[in-house]
Amino acid sequence: TGGHPAVLAEWCTTPGAPTVLVYGHYDVQPPAPFDKWTTPPFQPDLRNDRLYARGVSDDKGPLLIPILVAQGFHAVNGTLPINLKILIEGEEETGSPHFERTVARLRDRLACDLVVSADGAMWRADLPSVTVASRGLAALEVTVQGAAKDLHSGRHGGSAPNPIRALTHILATLHDAAGAVIVPGFHDGTTQPDPAIVAAIAGLNFDCAAYFDEIGAPRPDPMPSGATLLTNQWLRPTLEFNGISGGYAGTGSKTVIPERASAKITCRLVAGQDPESVTRAITGHLHDVLPTGYTLTVHSRGPGTTAFALDPDMPALRITEQILTELQGTKPLRVAMGATIPIGDVFRRHLGVGTIFFSFSTSDEDYHAPNEYLRLSNFRLGQIAWARLFTRLGNAP
Repeated sequence: TGGHPAVLAEWCTTPGAPTVLVYGHYDVQPPAPFDKWTTPPFQPDLRNDRLYARGVSDDKGPLLIPILVAQGFHAVNGTLPINLKILIEGEEETGSPHFERTVARLRDRLACDLVVSADGAMWRADLPSVTVASRGLAALEVTVQGAAKDLHSGRHGGSAPNPIRALTHILATLHDAAGAVIVPGFHDGTTQPDPAIVAAIAGLNFDCAAYFDEIGAPRPDPMPSGATLLTNQWLRPTLEFNGISGGYAGTGSKTVIPERASAKITCRLVAGQDPESVTRAITGHLHDVLPTGYTLTVHSRGPGTTAFALDPDMPALRITEQILTELQGTKPLRVAMGATIPIGDVFRRHLGVGTIFFSFSTSDEDYHAPNEYLRLSNFRLGQIAWARLFTRLGNAP
């Protein structure tokens, strides 16, 4: 692939049946901070019908479900109702920088009628949902350079450039006081959100106070409405600081003026935004507001990903909704995902097929954070659901 390996498995022995490509990823987020984990992140621990480990919810647990279902069909029937291909990548958590070229190179081997992603998330454990849209991504790293080396803050303080001061100054110009992105050109191309998702947001009656309590953040005053919060998470573009570094951050003190300071930034994008254009807009703005006496470097971390939306009339989407209704007694909501899953657009352009998301993790399972877990109740439910999905896709006209 040019990066981490991808894994491709095939079981295509059912003539006349549709071919389904299942997608997932084996890479995980870094487990730090280690001291926040109750048990070691790579030693799975079962507590209260939940399995705790890094990657168990995103995406190894959900990905294991269709593999076990295929194994079950083999054990019971000796065959599958569909032709099955499984593609597992190893760079999803870093923006899938080599995935598109891999799909393009393996286009003939990956040919299929439908892609089903085991990656994704249900909205809530008690409320079935299907993801029909996800935001795009642009990721960059910003570095401000001052002097050629660290300097003594007493000897040079007040005269030498301080990159931390310059970096925090330019970063502060990216948002207004309410947190809205104010970079010229950042919002170019954005389109109106899907009315069906807007309606779903209104029907969720989302509890903002409970949300801030759950994440351990002080409640804002005034409290936003639930619809406003979800709209911001699902349907609006964002620019977030993921990390900042510079100077001495070890134990004790070291009185230096650092030679450089850096920040890692990711932007979640909505329909109509182009990742490269967004990166150019941010880069140009940062250069415009950089104080004199410093040099600025902006490094784009990968080509980025455009936002993705499903065809709302896909037959396979209706099948997944029927299955979830049968198993959970409630018609699933069609929801958007604030996170980014780049594969939908890649498969559409290179394989000419749609992608549905059929994951049995939920958005509260602390993936990307310490103490990530997977509800085993969902793991069991998912096996029933995937078995029905394979069967009905095989019987579909």
